[in-house]
Amino acid sequence: MAELVTIDIETGPLPVAAIIVLHGLGADGNDFVPFAEQLQLESVGPVRFVFPHAPVIPVTINNGYRMPAWYDILGVDLAKREDETGLRKSRGDIEAVLAREKERGIPAHRIVLAGFSQGCAMALLTGLRHKERLAGIAGMSGYLPLADSTAAERSDANALTPVFLAHGTQDEMVHIERGRASCELLRGLGYQVEWHEYPMGHSVCMEEIADFNAWVLRALART
Repeated sequence: MAELVTIDIETGPLPVAAIIVLHGLGADGNDFVPFAEQLQLESVGPVRFVFPHAPVIPVTINNGYRMPAWYDILGVDLAKREDETGLRKSRGDIEAVLAREKERGIPAHRIVLAGFSQGCAMALLTGLRHKERLAGIAGMSGYLPLADSTAAERSDANALTPVFLAHGTQDEMVHIERGRASCELLRGLGYQVEWHEYPMGHSVCMEEIADFNAWVLRALART
């Protein structure tokens, strides 16, 4: 299994925490570097941001065109036709990124796993199943994949890990009802989910960045 290529940015020497951000369909790790540059995490200490690049694969809904994607999109119904094989492969790839951070001296409970759109799906899929407690799991403009298997496959280690979910009310790519349903499912399983809605499409806004910033500070303060 090829190791994912990542962009690593450290705000200072000897980082004490890591934030891994997974991009959306058709983008790459560069996409969320400006997002990270807006965060104010000085009170945490030096932080390492890790931006992995998804592999380039054919995407069915885009006529098989090859692009960076964590998994294939088989159709417009994201719930009924999921690329389970692709989802689980990328989960393994992201687990390897988590393992590398631990090898570099950041314990799991000082790692935040976040993502946008497809990256949100992968952050939730991977984070909820990770065998060690993470500092937090965050998803923006996405949804919970393989929802029916979450209860059986989730890790007890992350039962109390805080979850941040945010979505645009005018999202034309991943409709907000999908995000709301994911939030309610997770709350029904006992997760502490902080939910935010913004009057925007499939994007990120400054208010969202501020809310994420505040949540990250709380998540890392409790570890």
